[in-house]
Amino acid sequence: MLPLDEPDFIEIEDIGSNPAPRETLAEIAGRRLSRRGVLAGATAAAALAAAGPALAEAAGPSSLGFGELSHRMSQRDAVAAGYEIQTVIRWGDPVLADAPAFDPAAQTAAAQAQQFGYNNDYLDFFPLPRGSGASDHGLLVVNHEYTNTNLMFAGLGAGRAAAQKANAGQAAVEQAAHGLSVVEIRRQDRRWVPVRDGGLNRRITAETPMRISGPAAGHERLKTNADPTGTRVLGTLNNCSGGNTPWGTVLTAEENFNVYFGGAAAETGAQRNHYKRYGIIPEANYAWPRYEPRFDLDREPNEPNRFGWVVEFDPYDPHSVPVKRTALGHFKHEACNHVVSADGRVVIYMGDDERYEYIYKFVTARPFVAGDAAANRDLLDEGTLYVARFQDDGTLAWLPLVHGEGPLTAANGFASQADVLIETRRAADLLGATPMDRPEDVEPNPATGRVYAMLTNNGSRTAQRLNAANPRPGNDHGHVVEIIPPGAGTGRVDHAAATGRWEIFLLAGKPGVDAGARYHRATSDQGWLSCPDNCAFDKHGRMWIATDGAPAAAGVADGLYAADTSGYGRALPRLFYQAPTGAEVCGPCFTLDGETIFLAIQHPGEDPGSSFERPSTRWPDFQEGMPPRPSVIAITRKGGGEIGS
Repeated sequence: MLPLDEPDFIEIEDIGSNPAPRETLAEIAGRRLSRRGVLAGATAAAALAAAGPALAEAAGPSSLGFGELSHRMSQRDAVAAGYEIQTVIRWGDPVLADAPAFDPAAQTAAAQAQQFGYNNDYLDFFPLPRGSGASDHGLLVVNHEYTNTNLMFAGLGAGRAAAQKANAGQAAVEQAAHGLSVVEIRRQDRRWVPVRDGGLNRRITAETPMRISGPAAGHERLKTNADPTGTRVLGTLNNCSGGNTPWGTVLTAEENFNVYFGGAAAETGAQRNHYKRYGIIPEANYAWPRYEPRFDLDREPNEPNRFGWVVEFDPYDPHSVPVKRTALGHFKHEACNHVVSADGRVVIYMGDDERYEYIYKFVTARPFVAGDAAANRDLLDEGTLYVARFQDDGTLAWLPLVHGEGPLTAANGFASQADVLIETRRAADLLGATPMDRPEDVEPNPATGRVYAMLTNNGSRTAQRLNAANPRPGNDHGHVVEIIPPGAGTGRVDHAAATGRWEIFLLAGKPGVDAGARYHRATSDQGWLSCPDNCAFDKHGRMWIATDGAPAAAGVADGLYAADTSGYGRALPRLFYQAPTGAEVCGPCFTLDGETIFLAIQHPGEDPGSSFERPSTRWPDFQEGMPPRPSVIAITRKGGGEIGS
C-alpha cells in the first residue's frame, strides 16, 4: 500500500523508523552495475541480436502473445485487446447466506460483518473439492487491508483525515470491513459467479477470536487486561499480501498495524523506544482509540505487540480458529510465500514493507509430510527466522535471528527467543541486515527456483546520501531484485541454505526520463513501469507484476505488467491491464489451468479531493449515489485459452 501525502493527515504507515540504516541495496547495486555493466536483460538482448533479424521479426523478443495496452489515466479500467474483464465481487456484496443487501447510506457493523469487506489485496484460489486441482470451482480467499473513511461515509469530507471524524458506529463498520473474506465461486458459461449460500463462505474481521502460538505466545508483553494469558487476541488488521502452505492453509500478512493505535504512551510509556521502531505515534490514523480501549496505548500498552504477525487458517473449515504464528517474526509483513526446499523443509519468504527495512525467510525445523495433517498442523511454530544481507560481490548471506547468537543476548535486552521475535526489527538491525527500498512481495518462481523481491520505492534517499556508485537519487520508482538460491534451475533447489546470490532484474521508471531506469533494451514507451508491488508466475515461469504508486502526473495509472524471466524476452515488461484512477492493482492469482487471472482492485478513487459525495471515479458501478467499491475482477481471454499465450 502506498500512502497518500496529504497536509491534513499524519502519515505513519511508511514512517521510516529505522534509526540508522546501513548501506542501502541501491548503493550496493549501483556499485555492482557500474563495475560490471550488467543487467541480465542486456545479455538476452545481445543473444537476440546474434540470432539474427529473422527471429526478432517472427516472434519478437517476448514470449507473450498479447498486444500491449497503452498507458492511460481514466475513471475506467482497461485490458489488452482480446481479453475481457468481469467484476466478481465488490465491497458490500453478500458473503454469508443471510447477509443484507448493500446500502451505502445505512451501513452497520452487523451487516458489514456478513458482507464483502473493503480494500481487497491478497487473493488466492483453493480448488473444490479439496485437493482436486479444479480450475472452475473453488474458494476465493481475499484480504481486506484498510478502509478509506472518506469514500465509505457521507459528510466527512475528502482525504484520509476524514477517518478522525468517524463516529462510534462508523468506526465499528470499519473494523468489520477489515480482515478477510472466503467466498465459494464457480465458472459457469465462462463467467465467474459467487455461490451465495456456499457452506464454506466466511468473514474474518477485526473482532474474530484468534490464537497466538509459537515462541512469543504467553510472553508478558503480549498480555492484556482482556487476555491475561497472552495467547488469545481479537482479529487481524491491515492484511496486505499473503500466501499459502503445501498443506492447503492460508497465510495472511499483517502489515501497517501501527496506524490503529494511539495515546501519550507512544512517547512517554515504558515501551516508547519499541513503539518508535515500529512507527507508533500518539495519534492513530483512525478514530478507533476513542471508542475501543484496546487501541488506546495508555490503557492497553501491549495490544500493538499482538499484531504484525503472519496468521494461518484453514479456508476449508469455516469454524477453524485462525492462529498468529510468532516464529515468523513481528514486523510489517508484506506477503509470506512458501516453497519446499530440497530436503523437504518449508521455506517462507517475507518482506517488511517500509523504507530501509528488510527481507526475511523462515525455515521450518521439520520437513513437510504430504498427506499428514497432524504432522503439519504446527509446522510453522518451530524453525529459524533469517534476515538478508546483500553483499557487494553479488553473494547473499542469510543471518539467523536466534537468541544467544551474536548480539542477540540478554546484554542487549533479549532475554529469550520471544524477545528476539517481538523486537524482530531491532534484532535485524544488530545483525547488520541490508536496509531495502520498501520490500513488498517476495515470491519464488516455481519454474526456475529463483526468488523475486518487489522493492516498491524509497524517495527519502537524498542527494547527501548519494555517491558515484549510487546513480538513483530518491528511488521514486523502485526495482526488482532476483535472489538465486544454491541449485536454482537444477530441480534440487536449496532454499534453506544460509547463502545465495543476487542480481537486479529491472530498475523501474521511464527510460530516458528517470535516472537509472533499466530494462530489456526493447522495452516500449508503454512497457515501463513504476512501483512494483505484488507479483505472480504463470505456468511458463513468466512474471506478472502489479504496481502501486504509478506517477499520475505522467498520466499513468497503476497496472499489471508481464515479462519473461528467462530467454530473449527477459526483463521486457508489457502492459496488460490498467486500473481506474486512484486504484492500486493487487493480488494477481491464476487458476491452475491458466485461463483466468484474478486481480484485487483496491482504493479506487483514492485521489486528492475525492470524497463520498464527489469521488474521482464511481468504478465499477458508475451509478449516481454509489461510491467507488474495491472489487475483485477476473480477466479471461475471449474465446478461451491461457492468459498471455
